[in-house]
Amino acid sequence: MEIIDISMTISKDMIVYKNKEEKRPKIFESANFKENNHYESSLTINMHTGTHIDAPLHMIEGGNTMANYSIEDFISQAKVLDFTFVKECITEQDLKMKDIQEDDYILLKTKNSFDTNFNEKFIYLEESGAKYLERLNIKGVGIDALGIERNQPNHETHKILLDQGVMILEGLKLDQVQEGNYQLIVLPIKLLDVEAAPARAILIKE
Repeated sequence: MEIIDISMTISKDMIVYKNKEEKRPKIFESANFKENNHYESSLTINMHTGTHIDAPLHMIEGGNTMANYSIEDFISQAKVLDFTFVKECITEQDLKMKDIQEDDYILLKTKNSFDTNFNEKFIYLEESGAKYLERLNIKGVGIDALGIERNQPNHETHKILLDQGVMILEGLKLDQVQEGNYQLIVLPIKLLDVEAAPARAILIKE
């Protein structure tokens, strides 16, 4: 059995969306041995930092929050699909090249996994691709970018998927993962009334 960690590491120097400082996590010392006889640290973090799950409330007013997911939703069989040949965006035609079925949870491996800095031209899921996945009625989709869309003022990709109840998993590290079938376990921080949550994601290959 092989266990692969596909999560980003949270740190103050990590890659954040569009290099925005307000999205950078802040980790600071809140107690130390010299003054308090123990050590503690504190974390201030945006919910969309690193590897994270988007819930419908992220893009749909009044939509479901992270609390609406059951624990069973975070454990699934998943297909890693290799799209490293894509140069701009993943379209319906690209997706039709792969075996995707109803209720599948798919993870999109692209050139993004090999970026060491934020790439303004990251590979994303284009609107036609989102509509295709909606028609297939898949369970979830993950991508190795901090956003599943790029430069969509009306956030069509997000809205199409979230309105259908498709779980969106962003910020994956798939550079060491081969195309194939795996068990996916992705456990978000247990939070109430939020539109997203950072998560630890692993793949298991029997």
